[in-house]
Amino acid sequence: MSVLCSALGTLLIIILIAVCVPLTIPQFLGYQVYTVVTGSMEPEIPVGSLVYIQRTDAAQAQPGDVVAFYGARDSAAIITHRVVENHVVMGEIITKGDANQTNDMNPVAYENFIGTVTVSMPKLGAVAQVLTSKDGKTAAACVIGLAVVLHVISIILDKDKTSNPKGIDRKDRK
Repeated sequence: MSVLCSALGTLLIIILIAVCVPLTIPQFLGYQVYTVVTGSMEPEIPVGSLVYIQRTDAAQAQPGDVVAFYGARDSAAIITHRVVENHVVMGEIITKGDANQTNDMNPVAYENFIGTVTVSMPKLGAVAQVLTSKDGKTAAACVIGLAVVLHVISIILDKDKTSNPKGIDRKDRK
């Protein structure tokens, strides 16, 4: 029973780490990670995808690149669209969502440019949103707590087994 408790506790921690790795490691490598919340880039980048953005110079953006940018000067909304034209002299980029019929109404000013999408992972964005929410963080803390409790139970069962190797009931010992 102690081996089962220990194995289950370890498995819970491994699963939690495996789920968190796609969210944390890329950030240490200089990427920004965002969840796609609209269908403007479907089918190539579906809603719920996790996108990894590498900071790049806006002047280097080429037609066909998928880039991320802030929607407006005072907006926190992050948009992921494809470059149609890059007007280097004017310091702006014309973009368009793949699913949209026309180019975006407003050009992207270089100061609103974040970087280039390097990787898109469908469906992982939903996982990221859950994990980064208050409830997700609480659930992760509960999983860690459960893993610790299972390991403590395992230690107690092992200790009981070593102090009573033949399984004799303590009441019967004299």
